Amino acid sequence: MEGQVKNVVFTISSITINSVISDNKSIQVNFNETASLGSALAPGVGGPTEPNQVFVDLSSGKMTAVPRVSWDLGFYSGTDFRVIINHTVRMSAKQTTSVNIDEVQLEDATMLVNGSGSTTQVDDAAGDITKTAIAAISSTDADNKVYVINMGSNPGTTNPAVGSEGTGTGPSRGWKKVRILRSGNDYKVQYADIAATTHEEIIVTKNAAYNFTFLSLLDKKAVSVEPQKAQWDISFTSFTNTTSMGAGLVPYNFADFVLNNVKGGAKTYQVLTTAFTYDAFTLANVDNTKFTEDQRNIGSNWRGTVSGTDANGNPVSGFAARSDRFFVVKDPAGNVYKVRFTAGVNAAGERGNPTFQYAILK
Repeated sequence: MEGQVKNVVFTISSITINSVISDNKSIQVNFNETASLGSALAPGVGGPTEPNQVFVDLSSGKMTAVPRVSWDLGFYSGTDFRVIINHTVRMSAKQTTSVNIDEVQLEDATMLVNGSGSTTQVDDAAGDITKTAIAAISSTDADNKVYVINMGSNPGTTNPAVGSEGTGTGPSRGWKKVRILRSGNDYKVQYADIAATTHEEIIVTKNAAYNFTFLSLLDKKAVSVEPQKAQWDISFTSFTNTTSMGAGLVPYNFADFVLNNVKGGAKTYQVLTTAFTYDAFTLANVDNTKFTEDQRNIGSNWRGTVSGTDANGNPVSGFAARSDRFFVVKDPAGNVYKVRFTAGVNAAGERGNPTFQYAILK
């Protein structure tokens, strides 16, 4: 398996025939890692309420499922001091004028996500780390303001009607306030309920092996979410994207979304079958100029609504994977794959059941 170095040592310890063991009585056989040639996978996001994020490493075929509500803030491990908010639960953040974490704050109805709110209160949907809702953490403490955090919504507690999604139909996750400072090369996080007059603190340590270190404000501890930054390529989740409601872009929750690990070096682009068929597409057909820094290049482009008729000739429509396109994925190690989505629902028509297949390009 990729990422593991294995060997077996064979040794002749004794013999039962009339012979003598010579000096060469051992041999070591080494097994070198190699990228997967491809597979068919079914990421377990958990059905139409999609309670899980699933991180997929194409070169090993490994899938890592993590509850979406297990984290609230992610602390960047790069040279910049940046903090992201949980983009899977309709979370938003708004800067106050205060530097006093113990000052009482109020709920703000303008921060609710889904057809309202401001794009300045959510992280850049393309994944640009310099455009987070929380400003860069300054080395000057007085520059780091208190933020009100709308913690978003839980996944639904019951499944919605067949064909619908319930990623944010559960109860509110409440409100918090945070103030984030530097602590050497790490982060100091002050946090509390918005009406509290005292607060708690925790140090969050950068770890260069990961894109982010994650913190749960509700559980008051660092938590494991993403695999190491070089060990995943795409993730399946709900996601705070942006859309136009007629008066400019607003934050909007998209279910059945696929992100690529742009911060770890994984890039993607889309290919229409009018240009190439999936089966005929080879490494020679890859256009490297089409790889971009946008983590949404797969996004919601892989799925849509299809129309048809049932056995009685009545018109019907349903959620499905698009058959007129596939995607090229380059992983952090430089392996290049073609990826084709084969379903978005299960046999009962319930969303949150994606399947896909992929093959390495050589």
